[in-house]
Amino acid sequence: MDEATPKTDLWPDNIGAVNVFISMSTQWRVGMGGPTGLDYNALASVMDLVGVPKEDRPAIFDDVRVLEDAALETIRKQQK
Repeated sequence: MDEATPKTDLWPDNIGAVNVFISMSTQWRVGMGGPTGLDYNALASVMDLVGVPKEDRPAIFDDVRVLEDAALETIRKQQK
């Protein structure tokens, strides 16, 4: 971690979603105005690769969508 990246503590319940979100970092769909969202076609494969149990996937998906929305909001603010 470099000095520009602040340390962030995670609740244990959020670690799975954060791991999936970070692993999806190269899977953004991008249009003329910038990122529009994650490519959900890759999501099942990413969940497989990071070892998310099938019974946890609906909750992880919901949490990843919250992270995606927050990331898009931050990106849009930075584009202004």
